[in-house]
Amino acid sequence: MDQLTHANAPTQFIHANGIKYAYRRFGKSGGTPLVFTQHFTGTLDNWDPAITSALAADREIILFDNAGVASSTGEVATTIKGIAVTALAFIDALDLKKIDIFGFSMGSFVAQEISLARPELVRRLILIGSGPRGGENLETFSPEVWAMLGKEYSPADELLLDTFFSPTPSSQAAGRKFLDRIRERVKDRDIAINDKVVPNQLAAIAEWGAPKEGSYEYLRELKLPVLVVNGKNDLLFHTINSYILQQHLPDAQLIIYPDSNHAAQYQFPELFVKQVNLFLEGVQ
Repeated sequence: MDQLTHANAPTQFIHANGIKYAYRRFGKSGGTPLVFTQHFTGTLDNWDPAITSALAADREIILFDNAGVASSTGEVATTIKGIAVTALAFIDALDLKKIDIFGFSMGSFVAQEISLARPELVRRLILIGSGPRGGENLETFSPEVWAMLGKEYSPADELLLDTFFSPTPSSQAAGRKFLDRIRERVKDRDIAINDKVVPNQLAAIAEWGAPKEGSYEYLRELKLPVLVVNGKNDLLFHTINSYILQQHLPDAQLIIYPDSNHAAQYQFPELFVKQVNLFLEGVQ
C-alpha cells in the first residue's frame, strides 16, 4: 500500500449489511487513517490527487463511495444521519478502531454525525465548505446556484468551475488545473451515479439545513480538535456557516482563503496540505 497513490490505487470492494462498498486505500500505513467523506453527487474520482497523494506521504488515505453512490450498491439515505449510519458500516467493515475524517461539503455534515455517534472512533476532524445543522441558508441552494445546476456543461464536470470556484480569472485558472488533475486517472475509473442519488442527497441536505431553535447546541458535544476551512465567498453553503461552526465548537480553528468559493482547498492545494498536516500532527 505504501507504493500506491491516488492515480494507481485499485478500486476494492467490501460488504457490510448487504451493501457492497467501493473504496480505494493508499499511502503510508501504520498511523491513524484519514477517511474522506464526499460532496453532493461526488464519487471516488472527484477527489483531488494534489491533496490525497500529498497527504498520503505521511498517512493512510481511504476514499469510498457511500451506499447507493456510483460503484457502491444500496440506496442513499434521505437524512444526513442515515448517510452517516452507512458510512459507519463501511468503516466498521474495514475494522478501523481510530480514524481522522476529512469531510467536504455534504460530506462534512456526515463527518459531524459520525463524530457525534462514535466519539471514541474519531481522533481529529476536518470540515471544509461546511455548516451546522440549521445553519444560515443551508436548507436549499440559492437561485444563483440552482441556475448553475440547471445549465448544460460540456464536458459535464465544468459545472465545478461555477459551483466550486469564484468567477475571478485567478480562481477560474485554478479551477481548470483542478479539472485537469481529477481527469488524470484513466484506468479503473468510477462509474456514474444513478438517478436516485440527486433527489435523496438533496432531501438529506434539506433536512440537515432546516432551521430549528437550538440547532447549534449539538456542537458542544464535539469535543475533539476540529479544523474548519472555507473560501471567502462560498456560494453553496455560505461562508458565515464556517464562522458559526468555529464559534460553537469547543476546540476548533478556522481558515478562510481569499478569492475563493466552496472548494478553496482545490484552489490552494499546496498551502492547504501543509496546514492539514500541521493540524493532524497536533502542531496547530
